[in-house]
Amino acid sequence: MIFDLPSVVMMTAVVVTVTAAVFILETILRRDEGAGRLWSVAFLSGTVSTLAYLVWAFDRGAWWAVAVGNAAYVAVAGLLWLGCRSFNGRRMPQAGALTAVGIVAAGVAALAAGPDGGDWAGAVVMFCGIALFCVLGCVECLRGELTRTRSAWALAAVLGVDGAYFVVRTVVFLAAGPDSDLFRTWFGTVTACVLLVTFTIVSLTVTSVLRAGRTPVRSVEQIARSTGADTGVMRYEQFAIAARGLLTRAAWHDELVAVFAVRIDDLDQISTAFGSEVAHGIVEAWRRGVRRHTPAAARVGEDGTRGLVVATVVLSAAEARRIATTIAQGVFEELRAVPGSVIPVVGVGLALSDTLGDDLDTLLAAARADSAGRQAVADSADGLDPAGL
Repeated sequence: MIFDLPSVVMMTAVVVTVTAAVFILETILRRDEGAGRLWSVAFLSGTVSTLAYLVWAFDRGAWWAVAVGNAAYVAVAGLLWLGCRSFNGRRMPQAGALTAVGIVAAGVAALAAGPDGGDWAGAVVMFCGIALFCVLGCVECLRGELTRTRSAWALAAVLGVDGAYFVVRTVVFLAAGPDSDLFRTWFGTVTACVLLVTFTIVSLTVTSVLRAGRTPVRSVEQIARSTGADTGVMRYEQFAIAARGLLTRAAWHDELVAVFAVRIDDLDQISTAFGSEVAHGIVEAWRRGVRRHTPAAARVGEDGTRGLVVATVVLSAAEARRIATTIAQGVFEELRAVPGSVIPVVGVGLALSDTLGDDLDTLLAAARADSAGRQAVADSADGLDPAGL
């Protein structure tokens, strides 16, 4: 089957425009920021690129549209890379400047060719820019937080394939020319449009999954910053000051201090599978369970986005183990009460000052390590043996 150029460009424009609209609308509804916003602009740039090429396909006098399309196409790859860097929490100024230079260079190269530049005005600069940013994006997907998410591997694969395609496309363009049978068959506009459609669909799917996986983290951070509904949990800095004061006073009176670390796991998977509202309810129930089932005089504080820490004076190690069991069972009771909730894995770790001393950092490190080995699910939580914690 042979497709004419305007039909292929029209099909590509429809796919890219619908994809961009879906992602941008979801970004607005989620009030997303960081990586999500950059990816939204990338999909918007894809729409601008395909519409510009559509104008050129139907009106050969609109030679400026090639420059707009080329610059916007480079922006797609560059902004996808920037979104990946933002997701990994990496520095952005230099990367942003490099992306801006690539976008401007692609547009200027096409404009410099003038009205006689034709279909391939500034093509080499555009090809090189797309190849560079796709390769950088592929590398970024294989490092940092992204490398721990299997969904990012698919994005790495599609960016890597796209980058390799444009490297070869550039070589064939320079060696054989755009009018050669080799270039027309394998690297012409029709083939590139098919690749772009595939690239867009895979990118939308993966970035949507990645963004959904970040929702629990944002929910935790929002709850942690709340001063109304969550006044029972201190920020880590405040907790550290209060806990060190408690340890100092306990040492004066030869009293025993227990430090607990309560971790929650599987939030990313739960958010992806059941939605951000379910994950948000789980986070609230978990924090509420820890607050309600710790001693009234205990200090409770944040420990990153997935943990809480507790410090309190106890009479004996046995009492400390009973408190750990009470916290675990209380958390699961709160989780079961959440409508439609999926029970995550929860770990409760314990460290005692009589064996590890009164240094808070040492006690916290031991409690965190213990919580990793004490993870439990709801079915086994009811049978927790205080002596076994």
